[in-house]
Amino acid sequence: MKSVVIIPTYNEIENIKNIILAVLSKKDDFDVLIVDDQSPDGTAQIVKELMNDYENRLHIMERKGKNGLGTAYLDGFKWAIKNKYDYIFEMDADFSHDPDDLPRLLYSCAKHNADVCVGSRYVPGGKIINWPKTRYWLSYYASLYVRLVLKIDIKDTTAGFICYKRKVLESIDLNNIWFVGYAFQIEMKYSAIKHGYNVKEIPIHFKDRELGQSKMNIKIFREAFIGVLKLRSKKFD
Repeated sequence: MKSVVIIPTYNEIENIKNIILAVLSKKDDFDVLIVDDQSPDGTAQIVKELMNDYENRLHIMERKGKNGLGTAYLDGFKWAIKNKYDYIFEMDADFSHDPDDLPRLLYSCAKHNADVCVGSRYVPGGKIINWPKTRYWLSYYASLYVRLVLKIDIKDTTAGFICYKRKVLESIDLNNIWFVGYAFQIEMKYSAIKHGYNVKEIPIHFKDRELGQSKMNIKIFREAFIGVLKLRSKKFD
């Protein structure tokens, strides 16, 4: 059973070493793939230095230019499929996702019949730490809006802490994913559901980043709002 955690990065030099070490220390032997978009702060160099100590477990994909979160994950998914990983994870670099929750996501897929497991802020037991109330309610109602428009029973539709079984990503046409920003997370969950897969949520405590700068902006929210309306018309084979 091979697992890989895909972590996109852009200017994460304050966090990258610690997040990699935290993931690699887990007893379930998670590998790590860093997808870096030419971070000018030297993030990639830190990863390459660590690779000397973690041969065959730590990998890096260096892309030219800043091309968006969605394309980073899509490139990472294709790499993971090619390398025959059984379980493929999405995770942020900034410790907003707790590495200690990785085994819980894995076990939901490996032992509890989930095809996709989502670390959810909005199911009972889930929690957000250090967010201002305005951002919390904006995120909460954004997920509610998505659920109503797409008619799916996922509480945290925009979550980015996820475990996929490889067969799910092999079934989805990754070259036909429409969105690259916030709406990417919605489209991937919606695609999995439309392909008949079991998407399960488990509660997590989401902690706002303490180091580095957030990549969130109004353009990303706008893409999600409009994108959900477009997704209703998408055809799935």
